[in-house]
Amino acid sequence: MITVSEALDKLFALAEPTGVEEVPLLQAAGRVLARPLAARRDQPPFAASAMDGYALRRAEVAPGARFKVVGEAAAGAVWSGRLNPGEAVRIFTGAPVPQDSDFVVIQEDTSRTSDEITLGDSIGDDSNIRPAGADFSTGDTLDAPRRLSPADVALLAAMNHPVLPVRRRPEVALIATGDELVQPGETPGPGQIIASNSYGLAALFQRAGAQVRLLPIARDTEAALAKAFELARGADLVITIGGASVGDYDLVGPVAQSLGMETAFYKVAMRPGKPLMAGRMSGSVLVGLPGNPVSAMVCGVIFVQPLLAVMQGLPARPVPRRKARLTASLAANGPREHYMRARRDGDGIAAFDRQDSSLLSILSRAEALIVRPPNAPAAAAGDLVEYIDF
Repeated sequence: MITVSEALDKLFALAEPTGVEEVPLLQAAGRVLARPLAARRDQPPFAASAMDGYALRRAEVAPGARFKVVGEAAAGAVWSGRLNPGEAVRIFTGAPVPQDSDFVVIQEDTSRTSDEITLGDSIGDDSNIRPAGADFSTGDTLDAPRRLSPADVALLAAMNHPVLPVRRRPEVALIATGDELVQPGETPGPGQIIASNSYGLAALFQRAGAQVRLLPIARDTEAALAKAFELARGADLVITIGGASVGDYDLVGPVAQSLGMETAFYKVAMRPGKPLMAGRMSGSVLVGLPGNPVSAMVCGVIFVQPLLAVMQGLPARPVPRRKARLTASLAANGPREHYMRARRDGDGIAAFDRQDSSLLSILSRAEALIVRPPNAPAAAAGDLVEYIDF
């Protein structure tokens, strides 16, 4: 067995970034920007009013001063006249500031009669003007690679980029294995269960930026598995669920090897998730996940999510860990790194009492995975532990 860290390094070594494609802004959120983009204009492109009010000369601002209103500047329109001493222009938020003015008095600090305004007694020092280029200037860049947030998309739109270069979504072919499985909505026969792992993992991988193909369940025969692998051909990443252990019906490894898989590793010193396998086959990365629901999902979070990130051109790094104090004690850990389903408890964290790797109801309630190092001693309430958001 190898450590979790060693397994991640071997997975990252298998990954290759996907190609670059261009997508419109409306389809860009959550995609990974492939290269830096430079602003094509200043923002704002002109000095703009930050408030509704009156544009005039700062040197003339004084309590009780009177001004003749000689025009109006609205957003999207330019008042092109000249402003003489003792004159003001009615202005609205976002409108270009007229030539010769360098101060906007907000309308609440004025009183108006016909075409004349009188300033109040408590005008502040803020000019209420946004300078040209105050947000960004032509040539300023948004760095890449980065997963585009809604705020990033808004920024790139303001920089005048209607389409964006992004990494192609990695295509993931997902293969559930086992005679015991039937699809949701079907009636299980004696000894059969619903295939739930496929759908939870598909949701996880889609959230991580992948495009998922859910293949038919592969029965426990070499022919069925070989057919499933043939259907998965061309995917960037092939994920099998179950069949990767050492039982008589665990055929994923032998069938994959017979089809030319180059094995990177098999078995990781962790729980849940020990029977994990990875390699490369027919131009695809192959990851064999355990069949237990919790084991499959935990391995999906710890290994497949970071792998998908690298495939999208992001840095190779493990899932971020945080720290919190226990609100309930934990027993000593064994020789494998343990990922314990946990809930946040105020500012602290507590593991669920039941940690069996088949319990989806506990997994659904889990907000975090407490990470217990190999051979960690018993921990008391108040001790600091590492955890992963889940």
